[in-house]
Amino acid sequence: MAGGGAVVASSGRENLHESKTTWFVVMTAFVAASGGLMFGYDNGVSGGVSAMDPFLEKFFPEVLAQKSVDSSKETAYCKYDSQKLQTFTSVLFLAGLLAAFPAGWVTTHKGRKTSMVISGAFYIVGCILLAAAEHISMLYVGRILLGVGVGFAIQCTTLYNSEMAPAKLRGAMNILFQWMVTIGILIAQLVNYGTEKTHWGWRLSLGIAIIPAIILFVGGLLLPETPNSLVERGFHEEARRVLTKLRGTPNIDIEYEDIVLAVEAAQAVKENPWKTLMRPQYRPQLIITILMPFFQQFTGINAVIFYSPVLFSSLGSGDSAALESTLIVGAVNVVATMVAIGLVDRVGRRALLLEAGFQCTVAEIIVAALLGHYYAQSSDGQLPDNVSIAVIVMICVFIASFAWSWGPLGWLIPSEIHPLETRSAGQGLNVTINLLFTFLIAQAFVSMLCTMEYGVFIFFAAWIIIATLFTYFFIPETKGLLIEDVHEVFAAHWFWKRTGVVAHNKDLDGRPSVVGGVDILRASMANSKSSMQAKSMEMGQR
Repeated sequence: MAGGGAVVASSGRENLHESKTTWFVVMTAFVAASGGLMFGYDNGVSGGVSAMDPFLEKFFPEVLAQKSVDSSKETAYCKYDSQKLQTFTSVLFLAGLLAAFPAGWVTTHKGRKTSMVISGAFYIVGCILLAAAEHISMLYVGRILLGVGVGFAIQCTTLYNSEMAPAKLRGAMNILFQWMVTIGILIAQLVNYGTEKTHWGWRLSLGIAIIPAIILFVGGLLLPETPNSLVERGFHEEARRVLTKLRGTPNIDIEYEDIVLAVEAAQAVKENPWKTLMRPQYRPQLIITILMPFFQQFTGINAVIFYSPVLFSSLGSGDSAALESTLIVGAVNVVATMVAIGLVDRVGRRALLLEAGFQCTVAEIIVAALLGHYYAQSSDGQLPDNVSIAVIVMICVFIASFAWSWGPLGWLIPSEIHPLETRSAGQGLNVTINLLFTFLIAQAFVSMLCTMEYGVFIFFAAWIIIATLFTYFFIPETKGLLIEDVHEVFAAHWFWKRTGVVAHNKDLDGRPSVVGGVDILRASMANSKSSMQAKSMEMGQR
């Protein structure tokens, strides 16, 4: 078929893995996903704080003056256009981008939970600095420390849940991260709504972020390491013990054997994982890992989430009404992400992405049309009440479709398509690209809104169309597959198999390729067992 959703025959070994949905695996998933709560709270809090007059008065008085001077339609789009204010939001993501590189090394060589502890520690210190800030430099340093924490959290928590989850629940457990992101955003919006009237409310809003950071820090100390990471670092008995507890059954030999074989295949590659990732046989994973976070950010989601109070205020709502509208958006975000948790392992990844492509595009075009038409007729920079309601409804339609598609799947798919030998590098690249474009959008959106006006929504809609076409043609379905078998979908994909970089078992240097290496080792082990059984039977007959 022309699309990317051809049915792929897996190894079938996922059906041989015994597992129960134990309280232990659910608990580890929720605690690890608190990294998403931390990330989401920060995403939600910065835009609300940026709209609070006491905060602006203390750190960005020029923005407060600009906000108060004129509300005509010529300046309505530009009320908050300040590079200093945008840097307050965006510097976190630049710091997270830079932290992703050492985070990848730590996650591979010291374990996933070590990265969780480091993440929580940096975030805790950053929260204290922000809540106590008396000068703009304290704000920036605090945000940088938060960014380092975010970089480590994103690197390790989605990978942790992917490796801890049984194959049948991997999608839902991984999406817990994104669900916690949406809950964090909603909590931040509720806190902002409750604190906006107090002169010190911004301090409370910024300081409360310390709570999920403490959860992640303590969780990193108490949770077990993933079986994959334990085997990778030579702790085989501990890996068996953890796997037995996770699956709720002693019959874990087949899954444990698959993990060991994957590690052996990965260790057969003696080069740096980043260099390995650049090899031709990993090109499909490399391209998808780059484009998924790029498209995720160019849906325009973080422009709406970061600046929704600013955006609604610019549309003519007062600050309180803007925060109320933002609360509605946050609630929709949480509920719609639950849809993804329920459907991702049933209908698959592609169906959610393709449906959302249509819904997101239509919603953003309608928002652009409403703003373009009614602002042109406005003499005071205010939208009619019914038009404002229509804009909020369409933004909620956009948020809902994003929340069950590009939001969670932008993290899930890159985390599950890599074999073990490139998994940490692939996750690091995913985090890096995501934070790079999150930084660019956060830094540029208010200026884009000022320059492009309603056209900024058409800009993002165009990118959603491109992302949907890429999904249809180039992203294969991965639901239900073992994480160590996902590479097989590329060998069967209509386009990727034509490149000739996946389907064969030797790379360009003539050395054994690790893509398919697990299957080779399985076959070798099976042949060895068959040979030993034949010899035993022959000796018995004698």
